Amino acid sequence: ETEPLTSKKNVSGCNEGEDCKENGRLVRNPKSALRLVEDGNKVHPSQGDKGEAAQISNGYSGVQSSVPCNGIGEVEDTQGTAPAATTTTTTTTSTTCGAEGQQQLMELEERETWSKKIDFLLSVIGYAVDLGNVWRFPYICYQNGGGAFLIPYTIMAIFGGIPLFYMELALGQYHRNGCISIWRKICPIFKGIGFAICIIDLYVASYYNTIMAWAFYYLVSSFTAELPWTSCTNAWNTGNCTNYFSKDNVSWSLHSISPAEEFYTRQVLQVHKSNGLDDLGGISWQLTLCLLLIFTIVYFSIWKGVKTSGKVVWVTATFPYIILFILLVRGATLPGAWRGVLYYLKPEWQKLLATEVWVDAAAQIFFSLGPGFGVLLAYASYNKFHNNCYQDALVTSTVNCVTSFVSGFVIFTVLGYMAEMRNEDVSEVAKDTGPSLLFITYAEAIANMPASTFFAIIFFLMLLTLGLDSTFAGLEGVITGVLDEYPHVWSKRRELFVLGLTIVCFLGSLATLTFGGAYVVKLFEEYATGPAVLTVVFLEAVAVAWFYGITQFCNDVKEMLGFTPGWYWRICWAVISPIFLLFVTCSFLSNPPELRLFDYSYPYWTTVVGYCIGTSSIICIPIYMVYRLIITPGTLKERILKSITPETATEIPFGDIRMNAV
Repeated sequence: ETEPLTSKKNVSGCNEGEDCKENGRLVRNPKSALRLVEDGNKVHPSQGDKGEAAQISNGYSGVQSSVPCNGIGEVEDTQGTAPAATTTTTTTTSTTCGAEGQQQLMELEERETWSKKIDFLLSVIGYAVDLGNVWRFPYICYQNGGGAFLIPYTIMAIFGGIPLFYMELALGQYHRNGCISIWRKICPIFKGIGFAICIIDLYVASYYNTIMAWAFYYLVSSFTAELPWTSCTNAWNTGNCTNYFSKDNVSWSLHSISPAEEFYTRQVLQVHKSNGLDDLGGISWQLTLCLLLIFTIVYFSIWKGVKTSGKVVWVTATFPYIILFILLVRGATLPGAWRGVLYYLKPEWQKLLATEVWVDAAAQIFFSLGPGFGVLLAYASYNKFHNNCYQDALVTSTVNCVTSFVSGFVIFTVLGYMAEMRNEDVSEVAKDTGPSLLFITYAEAIANMPASTFFAIIFFLMLLTLGLDSTFAGLEGVITGVLDEYPHVWSKRRELFVLGLTIVCFLGSLATLTFGGAYVVKLFEEYATGPAVLTVVFLEAVAVAWFYGITQFCNDVKEMLGFTPGWYWRICWAVISPIFLLFVTCSFLSNPPELRLFDYSYPYWTTVVGYCIGTSSIICIPIYMVYRLIITPGTLKERILKSITPETATEIPFGDIRMNAV
């Protein structure tokens, strides 16, 4: 596409569709090539300064390199010099010389991009809408004032969650790098954040997929004429098993246990074979096979990159909405459904005065949208440079919040039905939290509906698809981060790296597959990831707003989208969002949750272990800061200044040429 010129002439104007000279090089078909502007379309290099930069229309500079090149793009400088002392300069967008440099300059491989815009949107929606939308939001909503909870939830979304969501999408799309290498272009001393994110993602993968293994076990068990958690005549049932849905008149006592609860605790988890975290027991081979199959599906969905995962999410991101709609219609027609809806939405305004309600609202919107896991950075980095990520942020975050709200109706119409059948208040039925809400309460309600087998199959299929695309996203955050940081090692070996990563995640999950694995899952969920992610995103927001600079960041957004973010976004990024994160983090650390699962109360030492696991990820941040200051030459002041100054220019794509942002 290019031929070297030895002409001393300035750059001439170019007509579309014709060959032209730009910056001392012949460029064919310059329709999308870079336009250099100074006094119109011409560049006038300074005669005595070979390092002057020619201004470019997008606010970046094409730097004239003073590095001599042999026979490539040479321009003789004969002003006041003898022929023997002739020097050469090259006007180019790169300081790389020789044939290899020319190939790197003009034949740079394009970064992989999404096949279609909808692939990206579905992937982000699939990541943000996960199992927590189905069980966590409904429970937190009714626990914190019902309909009144929507006020703090909306406020926290507008001033905290959505701005952080938008910020990560914009950072990833502009710099086109994963969570590790992107910090070279923002603030190098914070590069430890990228390593911390990768460790957190591995922790999440070690327990999150186990919950999907439970759902897969339920799915396989559902292919029977009579669901196994409907009766008390199975080998795993005890004398306390009480089936109040039976035709006989059965009274529900204090010690009664439903067949659905015994199936979950004694057949699926087998927690009765474990004495707690200090005696986890053996490994469940059934759950191990389920998890192995799940990781196999994950591997073949992401091994080739976003080109393949972008197609898989057409199923995994859309299928849950079809099932949610079916279950919503079915739940609305059940007797007593109105009781559940009333309990779900009845406002308790006095609870708005409690700090805990606002903390729960902030935590819910943050973990629901999911900044801080490196996923938004990774997914956005595969976008086209001028993609409207602002619109994407608003659409996907809105879809996520609406999904959480609608899921509450799906859950509470069934809880109302359960309360009607038990002749109890909804509050008594809704005592189960977390996965138990799905695997005990909802599973029991489904088992006693007409066509129970059909509804059980589609419900647990929905849980699987909700979890799968979130797993795709979490692992892609690690994969993109590592491949971008070490391209010379892994760029051509993606399939091998993904295989190794899935094996590591599978082996890391073995502790959660034991008979006491549910206790490990609870510990990891509460301590290993929560405070660590909050700390990571707080430091990320501070680094972008106060070190990289809000003005520079807004200029980057303008470069992509054509407009500058308004004062609302600037204030949120610089002040409100960091305060939002600090508020949630401090509230969590000052009042750590007292863990209890089934009849097991976690001893104090488990809290210490949980904090140690969480600290093991964020410790990467101060360690890298110290390492960075040690390896940087100069005085302490010079080291600090160099460490907070972007060291790598961002390549801005312009057709066939990539320009460095300097």
